Amino acid sequence: MYFFSRFDVFKHVISRPVLGSLCSALICFPIVYAAPQDDGKGPDGPVYSPGTHSMYKDGWIDFNKNGKKDVYEDPLAKIDDRIEDLLSQMTLEEKTCQMVTLYGYRRVLPDALPKPEWKNKIWKDGMGAIDEHLNGFIQWGLPPSDNPNVWPASRHAWALNEVQKFFIEDTRLGIPTDFTNEGIRGVESYMATNFPTQLGIGHTWNRRLVRKIGEITGREGRLLGYTNVYAPILDVGRDQRWGRYEEVYGESPYLVGELGVEMAKGMQKDYQVAATAKHYIAYSNNKGAREGMSRVDPQMSPREVELIHVYPWRKVIGKAGLLGAMSSYNDYDGEPIQSSKYWLTDRLRKDFGFKGYVVSDSDAVEYLYQKHKTALDMKDAVRQSVDAGLNIRCTFRSPDSYVLPLRELVREGGLSMETIDERVRDILRVKFLVGLFDHPYQTDLAAADKEVNSEENQQVALQASREAIVLLKNKDKTLPLDANKLKKVAVIGPNADEKAFALTHYGPLAVEVTTVLDGVKKKLEGKAEVAYSKGCDLVDARWPESEIVRMPLTADEQRDIDQAVETAKDSDVIIAVLGGGPRTCGENKSRSSLDLPGRQEDLLRALHATGKPVVLVLINGRPLSINWADQNVPAIVEAWYPGSQGGTAISDVLFGDYNPGGKLTVTFPKTTGQIPFNFPSRLASQVNGGGTPGQRGNQSRVNGPLYPFGHGLSYTSFKYSDLKIEPRVVTPNQKVKVSFTLKNTGDREGDEVVQLYTRDIISSISGYEKLLNGFDRIPLKPGESKRVELELDPQDLALINAHRERVVEPGDFEIMIGESSVKTKLKGTLTVIDANDRQALSRQQNKPEGKLLSNILSASTGQNLASRAVDGDKTTSWPASAGDYLTLSLKEGSQPREIQVTWGKGSKADFIIQVSSGGGQFLDVVSDTIQCDAPETKTYKLKGTTASDARILISRGKAGIANVSVAGFEVK
Repeated sequence: MYFFSRFDVFKHVISRPVLGSLCSALICFPIVYAAPQDDGKGPDGPVYSPGTHSMYKDGWIDFNKNGKKDVYEDPLAKIDDRIEDLLSQMTLEEKTCQMVTLYGYRRVLPDALPKPEWKNKIWKDGMGAIDEHLNGFIQWGLPPSDNPNVWPASRHAWALNEVQKFFIEDTRLGIPTDFTNEGIRGVESYMATNFPTQLGIGHTWNRRLVRKIGEITGREGRLLGYTNVYAPILDVGRDQRWGRYEEVYGESPYLVGELGVEMAKGMQKDYQVAATAKHYIAYSNNKGAREGMSRVDPQMSPREVELIHVYPWRKVIGKAGLLGAMSSYNDYDGEPIQSSKYWLTDRLRKDFGFKGYVVSDSDAVEYLYQKHKTALDMKDAVRQSVDAGLNIRCTFRSPDSYVLPLRELVREGGLSMETIDERVRDILRVKFLVGLFDHPYQTDLAAADKEVNSEENQQVALQASREAIVLLKNKDKTLPLDANKLKKVAVIGPNADEKAFALTHYGPLAVEVTTVLDGVKKKLEGKAEVAYSKGCDLVDARWPESEIVRMPLTADEQRDIDQAVETAKDSDVIIAVLGGGPRTCGENKSRSSLDLPGRQEDLLRALHATGKPVVLVLINGRPLSINWADQNVPAIVEAWYPGSQGGTAISDVLFGDYNPGGKLTVTFPKTTGQIPFNFPSRLASQVNGGGTPGQRGNQSRVNGPLYPFGHGLSYTSFKYSDLKIEPRVVTPNQKVKVSFTLKNTGDREGDEVVQLYTRDIISSISGYEKLLNGFDRIPLKPGESKRVELELDPQDLALINAHRERVVEPGDFEIMIGESSVKTKLKGTLTVIDANDRQALSRQQNKPEGKLLSNILSASTGQNLASRAVDGDKTTSWPASAGDYLTLSLKEGSQPREIQVTWGKGSKADFIIQVSSGGGQFLDVVSDTIQCDAPETKTYKLKGTTASDARILISRGKAGIANVSVAGFEVK
């Protein structure tokens, strides 16, 4: 009999600090092994017992059944020693079986539970991982599995234990398998806590909440029997047409990295599971967002890859100790990631310090010869992948298809045993870290039933659904609705009573879902009538061709819209619930348009035509170009895919029981013709084109985003004040504290997502307009003030210089605090100096904070006196003679309609005011004369066209410019 007490677990854990407190993570309770359980019977109690096999000893397990405690079996030994001891005992057959995944029930494995014939299968020598076993998912478009071992949670955990028991008891060395599963919105199981999709989670901007989501995901995963969960996704969104936009946190690498750290730390708390992030690397920006299965030809420069796509991986590995990475099946610059030693070894392991194992995404290995055409055949593809750094092949194919050519390669000398050993070491390290050799069974079956999808966890999910919601528009305070003043509310649209958005792949499959209609009915129960009509389907019969060839409404489509109008015409308010769903967004579902699909805009226009107030609720997985809605609908709420409790969360926002505080982590383009249009953007890469529409205008395209990165409204208001940057002068290795006061100046409690942006004033390489480098979500009661502190790490200011080195260059950086990327409230300057330049440090520390003018104000002569023109002092001026000019650089997209000039005492000159729209060409817009004995202020009308610079040229005589002001010019 084998007894493993609470004390034993604790004693073994503290002897290996690297494991953390496995006791608090999971399974810290007495385990007494008794009679074996019958496969068909299932669990017969709250505690799992594998049986009375003699291998279960007092405080350890005799995995190789040799009657003695080998080093790898000793919980007190160092992990590295245990790995080497086990590796020395393994045969080629056993090593290669550790390097492959067996897909679970009804994917590849036909059996839910072990069968006698398993002893004749390739996994008789062990198995690296078993993926998605009994998680309920069978195939896209099919209902969840009805196998009895799928649910309840205790039965599921018992079944995985039974499978684990085969590998422990019936293989020579007893190496446990790693049970892997998806988990980007909760563990993919028949039941589990169902969170919003990762895009929704990103819109919470809440590190603490994301950490909690990670803890719940990891905890529920382990209670169900899984030891490795595929999350978080570290892809950075760049093209809104991409089908997997619903799975990214956002477009900012900083935000993706910060939330990725919290998710990974939460999941790996006390090593309850390993977190395997995906998709490594450069996966999320394909040509035109098209998704051929090999994801070829990503359109990115090397610096874009480093600063946008590599950034989150470096941060999450460095700060969270990530234990898994899924290698993507795309190429970059013609080199498939799957066969790249540069990416899988030199960068991932040597540069980033990754210590876990790499698992392939789907057919990444097979694509080397099938699609990329860089390998001759499967055998060559295996060789290239393993040599590059792949640890485990994972796809929906028999393990034999990978293991057999792998063994042939070793026997033929195509791969060395040293390479095989190195790959297996990584796999075993992860298995030791998550406790598989010390506690291979999930024994607390009662805890699984109690905690998985518990009410407590659902409350966290509900809060995530609330915090993910973004109020895009709220004209004349249309929202919140007053339930006490309503008699009838019409809930209309294809997403009004839809549940599919909460039950897609990579998360819980069969939980109860509250629709928007459900939520509104419950909110108005006993107060007002709620009428419902679908109005139209999510897409029409000819979609997506109907996006490019517009056809009249069919009779059936017109009838459905007319019926919705009839339902809504005597209501007090219409809640239109539109957007997307699994048909329009998801893996392999990139789009050619961002408009509302199908006949949804026709429906919205018809509802608006009733004259009733319309509130638009969007449920979708990517930004949509809702231009007509933005111009005509007074209130717009973006809910993303809000999880199983989305209907409750949305209703709480609509009726004022929750004040929305989410901010956009993505950009809403007005049209796909603007793409690429994202944040962050390179300097001057998203400039506007002309500002005057019409036949006599100069505007050739639409300007600006529909909604910018960071945008989001609230039912209350906030005031920012008193910015402090401490210290103002730092070396690249010093942290900076940026603090300010935030006050809720409205009459409602609310959250404000404060955002810190930086801009490198002058750099050796052209950089970004601005970068997100700090944020927090701050709750405040009405009238409450709080001193907010954000930490800025100068390492986040790094660029890739001309020598391809990642460096923080000395210089000035603009610090901006605001409520979005375009609405900054506070500004200051941070100076970074070389850590070895002590004299510069002394000079900078003693220098008063001054104005940064050299990059925005230039003079043809007397540059040192140019600041007089913007110092606000009318008694001092910049002196100019014929031919001299003063040039002011304007903010991007400026359309100045007037310029105000204060002429200095004694000015007597002819002058020309010019503007430039780029390219260095200046056009005359004002020609005039000035003559004054005392300072005199004049205002001159401009044309209001988009301008990048404004210039005052003295053409004859002499003048002084004491002050100048024009929209778009701002002194730093």
